[in-house]
Amino acid sequence: MSDEKKLTLSGRGTLGVNKGVETGQVRQSFSHGRSKSVVVERKKKRVLHKGGAMESPANPDAPSVTRKTPKSYVPKKPAGEGVQNLTNTEQETRMRVLEEAKRRAEEEAKEKAAREAREAKEAAERKIREAAEAAARDDEEEARIRAETDMKAKREAENKKKSEADAAKKVEEDLKVREKAEAEARKKAELEARAVQLKKASEARQAATTDDSDDDRKPRSKRKKGAPGVPAGQEQRPSRGRGRGDDRRSGRLTISSALSGGDERQRSIAAFKRAQAKKRQAQDASANQPKQAREITIPEAITVQELANRMAEKATMLIKTLMGMGVMATINQTLDQDTAELVVTEMGHTPKRVSDADVEIGLVGEDDHEDDLAPRAPIVTVMGHVDHGKTSLLDALREANVVSGEAGGITQHIGAYQVSVGDNKITFLDTPGHAAFTQMRARGASATDIVILVVAADDGVMPQTIEAIHHAKAAGVPIIVAINKMDREGANPDRVRNELLQHEVVTETFSGDTQEVEVSAKTGDGLDKLKEAIALQAEILELKANGNRDAEGVVVEAKLDKGRGPVATVLVQRGTLRVGDIFVAGPEWGRVRALVNDKGEQVTEAGPSVPVEVLGLNGAPGAGDDFAVVDNESRAREVTSYRQDMQRKRRQAAAAAPKTLESIFSQMKENEGVQTFDVVIKGDVQGSVEAITQSLEKAGNDDIKCRVIHGAVGGITETDITLAQASGALVIGFNVRPNKQAREAAEAEGITIKYYSVIYDLIDEVKAAMAGQLGPEYKENVIGQAEIRDAFQAGKSGKAAGCFVVEGSIRNDLKARILRNDVIIYEGQIDNLRRFKDDVKEVRAGQECGLTFENYHDFKSGDVLEVYELEEIQRKL
Repeated sequence: MSDEKKLTLSGRGTLGVNKGVETGQVRQSFSHGRSKSVVVERKKKRVLHKGGAMESPANPDAPSVTRKTPKSYVPKKPAGEGVQNLTNTEQETRMRVLEEAKRRAEEEAKEKAAREAREAKEAAERKIREAAEAAARDDEEEARIRAETDMKAKREAENKKKSEADAAKKVEEDLKVREKAEAEARKKAELEARAVQLKKASEARQAATTDDSDDDRKPRSKRKKGAPGVPAGQEQRPSRGRGRGDDRRSGRLTISSALSGGDERQRSIAAFKRAQAKKRQAQDASANQPKQAREITIPEAITVQELANRMAEKATMLIKTLMGMGVMATINQTLDQDTAELVVTEMGHTPKRVSDADVEIGLVGEDDHEDDLAPRAPIVTVMGHVDHGKTSLLDALREANVVSGEAGGITQHIGAYQVSVGDNKITFLDTPGHAAFTQMRARGASATDIVILVVAADDGVMPQTIEAIHHAKAAGVPIIVAINKMDREGANPDRVRNELLQHEVVTETFSGDTQEVEVSAKTGDGLDKLKEAIALQAEILELKANGNRDAEGVVVEAKLDKGRGPVATVLVQRGTLRVGDIFVAGPEWGRVRALVNDKGEQVTEAGPSVPVEVLGLNGAPGAGDDFAVVDNESRAREVTSYRQDMQRKRRQAAAAAPKTLESIFSQMKENEGVQTFDVVIKGDVQGSVEAITQSLEKAGNDDIKCRVIHGAVGGITETDITLAQASGALVIGFNVRPNKQAREAAEAEGITIKYYSVIYDLIDEVKAAMAGQLGPEYKENVIGQAEIRDAFQAGKSGKAAGCFVVEGSIRNDLKARILRNDVIIYEGQIDNLRRFKDDVKEVRAGQECGLTFENYHDFKSGDVLEVYELEEIQRKL
C-alpha cells in the first residue's frame, strides 16, 4: 500500500485522503425527482525534486467520483509499519471532513424523510384519484347498461308493436289477396262459360246456315213443305240477323235449341251484366248503411265463430279486433266471458252476460195465487225405532200386509201409500227404523206435513225414536205420538209419556200441544182415533195446493227394474203430473210413459199429495232429488247437462284438491298401519245403497277401514267384477243378482259375491270379515317374576343366572324377558331350568333356581326376570 492515509466511512466504502488530495461536493439528479450528493476528489500533480518526491496537483479534468456517500466516519488505527502519526493540519482536515459528512448525512436523512412523505402523499392522492376514477367509470358503466336496457326494452316494444302491426297487415293483405283471387277465379269462370256459350252459339249458327244453303240447293220438289195453310215457297226461314223473322225474341241460339227445336229462353250476356251491376249496387248500399247495434248474449265460454254469428259480423273482422287488443285467436278458439264482452263493446254492440246456471231459472214456477189453491190430502210420515210396529200400524190403516213382503220383517225402503178415510184421503210415507237409514228418515221428514212417531208401549223411547224426533223438529212439522203394542203385557204408556218429556215432546195428557193416541196394530184398537187425530191436525194446517199447473215434487225412491228400466217413486207436491209430460229429476230427465199408483194400477195423472211410480226416465235419479215438468226436450237436456257437468266438476275438484306437505304427511301418519277392506255394492234402490255405504264406512276402527270403491243401483254386471278383480274387493249384492256374463267372470277370476236381503246381516258379516282380515288379537298374561341375584359360569353352555322366584312361578315352556331398570334388554325363551342339580319344569315363588337363556349371557345381578304367556282373542269390530 502507498503512503496514502485511508479513512473508513461506516457503511459507505473507503475514501482515500492524503496531503495531495482536494475534495469537493457534487449533487447528482436522477429521474422521478430524486437527487444525491457525492464527494469529488482531485489529486495534485506530483513533482519530483532531487531531495525527494513532491505531489503535483491532480488533473482537474479527471475527477474521481465515489458513488456511495459516507454517513459517519470511523477512523482506523494505523496498521503496519509504514504508518506515520497525523499532523494537526491533517487532524483538522479530518475533523472538517467528518463534520461535513455528518452534515451531509443529516441533510440526506431530512431529504429522504421529506421525499418519503411526499411520495406517500402522492400515493394516497393517486389512490384517491384512482378510486374516484373507478367510481366514475362504474357510474358511467351503470348508466350505459341502464341506457342499453331501456333502449333494448324500447326496441323490443317497438318490434312487438311492429310485428303485431305486420301480422294485422299481413292478415289484411291475405284477405285482400284471397278476395282478389276469388274475384279473378269467378271472372275467369264467367269468361270460360261465356266462351263456351259463344262457341256453342257459333256452331249452332253455322249448322243452321248449312241447313239453309243445302235446302236452297235442293230441287223445289225435294224442299221441305211449309206449314199447313202456307203457300209453297213462302215457308218461314230461321232469322240470321237482328230484327229478322218472328223468333227475334227467342234469346240466344244454342245447340240444344237448334237440334231439338225447343223454345227455351236462356240468359243473355246483357242480363248477366245487369244482374252483376245490381248486386254491386246492393253491396254498396249495404256498406253505406249505418251498422245495426244488437244485444249479444254472452255465455261463460263461446267460440270466435259463434260470437261473430251472433253479432252478424265477419269472423275476420272479429279476429282483427282481437289482434288489436293483443289477443291472437283462431276462428275455432274459445273466448272467456270478459274477453268476449270487450270485443262486443269494441264492435259497437251491447253485451249481455249469462251464466250456465241460468238454465235453471224458471224451472220452479212462481208462487200460486190464493184463488187458485184447493185443499189437498196431508202427507204423513210414520217414523220410529226398529220393530216398534210402524209398518204393521200402516198395514192396519191400509188393510194390507206389507210386513210379510219385507226381508227380515223390517222395512228397508221408503214406502208411499194413499189411504181413504171417509171422504178424505191421507198419504202415508213409511220410513225404515234401522240405524243405517238415517238419511231416509231425514228425507221423509223434509217431504211431509205431519209425523206419526210410533213408540212401543213395552219398550219405550229408543235411539232411533230420539233421532226421528230431531228430524221432525228440524223439518218444523207437527208430531202425533202413536203408543203402539198396547195389547202386550207390560205395556206402560205413562212411561212413554215421561220419557218423551226428556226430549221436549209434551203430550196433551201433560197439558202439551202434541197429540198422543194409544193404539194396537195387531188388534186394531185406537186406529179410528189416530185417523181423527190426523184429520184434525190436517185441518189446523189448512193444506192447499194448485193442481192446474205443471207438476213439481220430490223423488222419494229410485231403482232399476229389469223389465221396466229406471223407475222413480215420486210424490207430487203441487200441479198435476200426466202421461206424456217431459220432466227433470236431478241429473236425469225423461218423458212419462206410465204412472203406477200404490195399488199397482196404471193411472193417467197424479195430482197434489199423490205418490206414484214414474216410468220413462233415462237413468235412476238420486233419492231426495226434486223433479219438475219442463216445456220441451231441449230445455230438459240443457238442465240435465248443466247438472251433470256440475257433479263432474265437484268430483274432479274433490279428487284434485290442493294438498300441502303438512296435510300429506299428516294423512300418511294417520293411515300408517291402517288396513283397508274394499267392497263393491250394488243395490235395488238408491236409498239402500246410501244406507249401506254410510254404515260400512263407519264400521271400521283405528286398525282397519272399510272403503266402498263403487256403489250403484242395478244388477251386478261384468264391469263390477272387473273392478273388484283389479282392486281385490268383495262384491255385495243387496236384493240383486248378477247376470250370466258377470257370474262366469266371477267364477273365472275367483271373485267372491255375497248376496243379502237384510241390511243388518250384511253389516254384521262385513264386520266379521274385516275382523278376520285383521287376524286374532293376543293378550299377554304374566305368570311369574324372579330376581337374578348372581351370574356364574356353567361349563361350555356359557353363563347361568341364579334366581329367586318372587311372584308366581317360573316355567321353562313360557316366553321370558329380562328387565334392567324397567327397560327390556332381552326377550326370548328359557333354555334350561334347574333346581339344585336337577332339571325341573317349574319353580314356584319363594324358591331358588338356576337357568340359562337361548343365545343370551349378558345379564347381571339385580336384573328382573318375567315369564308370560300369550292368549289368543278373536277380534270384534
